[in-house]
Amino acid sequence: MVRIGITGYGDRGFERAISRFERYVIREVKRIVAETSEIIVSQAKALAPVAEIDGGNLRSSIEVKYYNSGLTAEIISGADYSLWVEFGTGVYATGPGGGRTDPWVYFNEKTQQWTFTRGMPAQPFWRPALEQGRDHFEREMRRLG
Repeated sequence: MVRIGITGYGDRGFERAISRFERYVIREVKRIVAETSEIIVSQAKALAPVAEIDGGNLRSSIEVKYYNSGLTAEIISGADYSLWVEFGTGVYATGPGGGRTDPWVYFNEKTQQWTFTRGMPAQPFWRPALEQGRDHFEREMRRLG
């Protein structure tokens, strides 16, 4: 019986160099992901308004979680009203879906009073933070090659 196969010839030094290079690139990408995430989190927290009524809940709800051994990061704002702060409400809404076009009255449970409002102007904190993070990420990845 005749066996046909491919025999590989290689340079062990070259293989080690490739392996070191791969570890270096992965380590650097993890560093860039971590730096970018921290830039976004710190900038979003710095820009997030602190309302007297909630004591900084929006700001403290911003956090980062790492996945895939640090190659992936997820940054979230856990406050359920983050979208309204970012894009505004009522006649001032700038985001998806727009807002109400007329003022309204509602009973405010926290103040126990009826409140007249036209809404709240946008107070962007998320998009500016993402833009700074994106700029840093792109710059560092270009430097990495």
